Amino acid sequence: MRFDIILAGVGGQGVLSVSAVIAAAAMQQGLHVKQSEVHGMSQRGGAVLAHLRLGDRPIASDLVPRGRASLILSMEPLESLRYLEFLSPEGTVITSVNPVKNITDYPPLDEVLDRVRRLPHAVLVDGEKLAKAAGSHRATNMVLVGAASEVLPLEASALERCIADRFAAKGAKTVDTNLAAFRAGREAARS
Repeated sequence: MRFDIILAGVGGQGVLSVSAVIAAAAMQQGLHVKQSEVHGMSQRGGAVLAHLRLGDRPIASDLVPRGRASLILSMEPLESLRYLEFLSPEGTVITSVNPVKNITDYPPLDEVLDRVRRLPHAVLVDGEKLAKAAGSHRATNMVLVGAASEVLPLEASALERCIADRFAAKGAKTVDTNLAAFRAGREAARS
């Protein structure tokens, strides 16, 4: 089994946290994991890309080959389209519908979302709305992890444990908010 993931977003959206949670859950389940460094501008507003590879056998490279990604998980809709060359024909794109208009020529949002919807396997979630309902707009990234949990080869309980571990130092309220965001994203992907 091999499950390759492209993680995309802009600086400040928590791409690194998403990658860390998924990688930790995979390792807890005994899978091999290779993770690239986050590439791009990590300061708020710059494009960010990370590769995450999961498998039941050792993985030689941390980079996902073009045309092989099982999942593009994007915190921002335009960023989800930027990396389509990595997506396998059977792969899924999961993205938040909320734009970060960090460029002056950002295309009309309706056009961007229509392009995503036309993909064979696409899930769009209102990450900001679900995160705010869970208690904090900052939990949008965990909404996306929840949505991805429907296609990841990982147990939801392992992801929840890793979310709790990741945010434990910030207190019980932060843990609860992020777990609620995860569950909201999971439910949104199902419907």
